Amino acid sequence: MFNQSFVLKIFEGFSIERWNDLVRPFEMIEMDKTAEKAVLAYIIGKFEEKRGNTIDWNRVIYGTFFDLLRKIALCDIKAPVQRMIRDDYPDEYERINKWAIEQYRSLIDDPALMTAFEEHVLSPSDPSDITWRVLRAAHKYSALREVEMLRMVNEPFRLVPIEKGLNKDIEGFLDLRGMQLLFGRQQPYDFLMMIERLRFQTRWNQTPRIPRTSVLGHCYFVAVLTLLLSREIGANDGRVYNNFFSALFHDLPEAVTRDIISPVKQATDHLPSIVKEIEDAIVKTELLPLMDDFFRDELCYLTGNEFDNRVCDTKGNTLIVSFEQLSICYSDPVWKPVDGKLVRASDHIAAFVEADRSISYGISSNHLIDGKNNILARYQEGERVNGLDIASFLRSFS
Repeated sequence: MFNQSFVLKIFEGFSIERWNDLVRPFEMIEMDKTAEKAVLAYIIGKFEEKRGNTIDWNRVIYGTFFDLLRKIALCDIKAPVQRMIRDDYPDEYERINKWAIEQYRSLIDDPALMTAFEEHVLSPSDPSDITWRVLRAAHKYSALREVEMLRMVNEPFRLVPIEKGLNKDIEGFLDLRGMQLLFGRQQPYDFLMMIERLRFQTRWNQTPRIPRTSVLGHCYFVAVLTLLLSREIGANDGRVYNNFFSALFHDLPEAVTRDIISPVKQATDHLPSIVKEIEDAIVKTELLPLMDDFFRDELCYLTGNEFDNRVCDTKGNTLIVSFEQLSICYSDPVWKPVDGKLVRASDHIAAFVEADRSISYGISSNHLIDGKNNILARYQEGERVNGLDIASFLRSFS
C-alpha cells in the first residue's frame, strides 16, 4: 500500500492551484486548503463532543484524505461546474466520481482502503449525520477563509456571487457551536488565525524549489503519510487518531517561532535543545491561551515529545516507550498511544519527496541534494522503524 507511485500522486496536491481565475495575494494550494479543513474539523468536532455528540473521528480523518484524492483526480473541473453537474445531471456526476476512483485502482493495493474510498465518494450525503456535518462545515469555512483573503485584492463584483453561494451553504451549519464561535471571531477563530500563519511560511526557504510547499501543507502531507504507515502496522482506530493529529499539529510551535531549517538548528551541539526549550516557552505564553480548555491538554500531549513513541498514564504523565511496549502493553486507546517515531519517519519522507521532486523537475541546489542525502543516511538498510522498512521506500526513488 505504501508505495512510491501512491505517495507521489498524493504529493500532486501541492501543485493544484485554487482560485486561479482571480487575483490572489499569495499562492492558494489544494494541499494547504485541505490542511486547514482538517484543523477546522478537529476544532468544530471537539465542540460537538463537548455538547455530547459522538463524532466518528475515523471518518473525519479519512474523509479529509479521500476528498483530497478526489480533488487531485478532478482538479480540472471547477467546483461550481461540479455542483451543476451533480444537480442537473446526477447520472453523469456518478460516472465522473467512478472515473475518479478508477484513477487510484492501480495505486492503492489495500482492498479495505480502496473500498472505504469508494464508499466515501459514492455514498449519498446524510444531513442528519453529525460527522458528515462537521466535515462539510470545515470544508465550507476553509473555503470562506480563502474568499475573505481574496477580497483584499479583487474588485467586489468578482467575489459577490461566490460569497453569496458560500454564505447560503454555511447557513445550514450555524447551529454547530464551533461555527458560531468562528463566525463571532471568538477564541477558536484566534487559534485558527495563529495556525494560518503556517500557510504563509515556505519550507526550504533558502533555496529555489518546485513545487513550493508551505509548513501547513507539509503538516497535512506528514499526517497522511503517518496514516498510511499506521495502517501498515495494523494500528487500531484510537492509535490512528493519535498518530494522525500528532502529525497534523507537529509543527504547531512554528506558528510563533517560524520554520528554523535543520542545518541551522544543528549549527551547535546544544542549539537543538535550546530551540526546543524556547519553542516550549513561546507555545506556553502565546498558543496555549488560545486553545479551549477541553482540548488543550490533548493538543499539548499530541505535540509534546512529538517524535517519541509514547503513552499517557492514569495520572496524565507522558511515558516514553519502545515500539514493542506500544504494541503489546499499551495499544489500548486508554493509554493514548502515539507512534512518534512514525511521525518522525513521515516528516523525513515528506522532506525527502519535497527535495526529490524539485531535483527531478530540474530545479536543484546543494541544499536540496544535501537534504536528500542526509535523510537517506539516517535510514540504514535492514533497519526498521516501528516495524517498517523506511530505508527501502526511500531508496526506491534512486
